[in-house]
Amino acid sequence: MRLARIGVAVALCAAATLSVQPVPAHADATRDRQWHLRFLNVAEAQKHSQGQGVTVAVIDSGVDASHADLRGNVLRGTDILASGNGKGAGIRDVNGHGTAMAGLIAAHGRGTNVGALGIAPKAKILPIFAATEPESDKVSPDEIARAIDYAVSQKVDVINLSVGVFRSQSIRDAVRRAQTADIVLVGGAGNTTRFTFVPYPGGVEGVLTVAATDRSGNHASISVAGPEVDLAAPGVDITSTDKGGGYRTGTGTSDATAIVAGAAALVRSRYPDLSADEVIHRLTATATDKGPPGRDDQYGYGVLNLVAALTADVPPAGQASASPSVSPSASPSRTAAAAAEPGPDRSSDSSTTVLALVILVVLAAAGGAAWWYAARRRRAS
Repeated sequence: MRLARIGVAVALCAAATLSVQPVPAHADATRDRQWHLRFLNVAEAQKHSQGQGVTVAVIDSGVDASHADLRGNVLRGTDILASGNGKGAGIRDVNGHGTAMAGLIAAHGRGTNVGALGIAPKAKILPIFAATEPESDKVSPDEIARAIDYAVSQKVDVINLSVGVFRSQSIRDAVRRAQTADIVLVGGAGNTTRFTFVPYPGGVEGVLTVAATDRSGNHASISVAGPEVDLAAPGVDITSTDKGGGYRTGTGTSDATAIVAGAAALVRSRYPDLSADEVIHRLTATATDKGPPGRDDQYGYGVLNLVAALTADVPPAGQASASPSVSPSASPSRTAAAAAEPGPDRSSDSSTTVLALVILVVLAAAGGAAWWYAARRRRAS
């Protein structure tokens, strides 16, 4: 079914490693480069939720579970490419892409402000090795479909799909089964380096499709636009974990997708009774509108607003007014203060009305008396 606000979809690809700019010696270089944490006000958002009790499946090139910033947050998964022969557990990464996505979702860093930090650092990652080169044409639609089915069998809460393939009935069927299992599926809009349209899984109805923005919050040129786009998030120069214990900086809708998957984990943790559809509705309903008013093909319903997604009063999807009572661009505390301000003094209005009526009655009585007196004088004369 089409979600209340839109048909959702997912797809993605690419996260090219970029050169790293030097940072001040006094700061942790990795955390300092994670500009998206400040852009999204992650520190404030994590006061409300850190993803406790939520499992996110990462269908990708595997995840390096030995990375210090991920250690303890990566579960034993599976290797779809091993053809079900029991080899591998998804906890190795042949490419580095999967480890980067896992870090954006659930890295916990090391100590205070050291290392990479994910959006939901207390969530768990279920690694599913399904693509040796996620940003290439070598990704098999059938293997992605099998990976989705495995995630469903493990009863995960969110599935991150930072891959992009051409249309496939097997993926459509697998997405439908995941939706039936009440799982939030998040995918990318795809990169213009490979696609001119939103690829699968992003193009499948029911997937939350994510476009990328730059450091200024504007549409990134690498991000595919289309009617399937539901939400936008940072996707340019995004620093995260890499295989072998290092770090990488990438650009693409893959990164934006993983960030939104982390956001979905925060919402599922804070509001455990919400259905998958309602989690997606909360994320889109609280997004900060960009571009033309309302939904558009570049930003969807707007740019991810983490704090609003976790704090706004959002009516259920499908109601006559399904927009949050708190403006995504305004802080809930400011809105609450505004709501507490006194309104017009209705008692003063009532007093003024009564006084005016009394004056009218007095004037009418005086006028009547004058007319009676004049009439008597005319009769007397």
